[in-house]
Amino acid sequence: MAEPSPKPYLTVRGSGSRELEIKKSRFICHLARVADEEEAQAFIAGIRKQYWDARHNCTAFVVGGEQPRERSSDDGEPAGTAGVPMLEVLRRRGVTDTAAVVTRYFGGIKLGAGGLVRAYGAVVSEALDGLGLLERRPVALLSVTVDHTRAGRLENDLRAAGYAVAGLEYLADGVRIEVGVPEPETARFHTWLAEATGGSAGARPAGRTFVEVEV
Repeated sequence: MAEPSPKPYLTVRGSGSRELEIKKSRFICHLARVADEEEAQAFIAGIRKQYWDARHNCTAFVVGGEQPRERSSDDGEPAGTAGVPMLEVLRRRGVTDTAAVVTRYFGGIKLGAGGLVRAYGAVVSEALDGLGLLERRPVALLSVTVDHTRAGRLENDLRAAGYAVAGLEYLADGVRIEVGVPEPETARFHTWLAEATGGSAGARPAGRTFVEVEV
């Protein structure tokens, strides 16, 4: 039985930050795209080292697709007022492979439990809005080999037709182009390729990959 194709998922476009000041307290949210829990923990450790003088560096991350791993930490704030609302924002937005650290510099005015929940959630939400999201869509990876004289034109034709060029490899006897094609469209791609190259090129399966689409 064929292995089921993974599902599309949302993640942040890259790394970035957002700062809010609420009743003289500074809340600085750093976001990063991470591949796994190890990367998430390394990112968190780096931010904590950079902002070592802050009273709190609260964290949340979600990694993985079908069965995501989630973690959060209040880092000294009252239980449930920082890491949990940060994590809830990530859940509500449906993002994964994403880590958030919110650094707080206390301004001398207590916000209360409700105020902290709103503040930590708001700065993560604004950071996501500012950074933007991508949808990573699974596609079949097909390998096409053509001679050097046709490679440039075929690459341009592929892009013009809306196919994702995932990689190029220059060989002694030609150029290997890896193309991402949605699995339901692979038969149509073979037909398109035959017409585009006059039957001189074929495609063979080369696994799966993801293409990224802005949302």
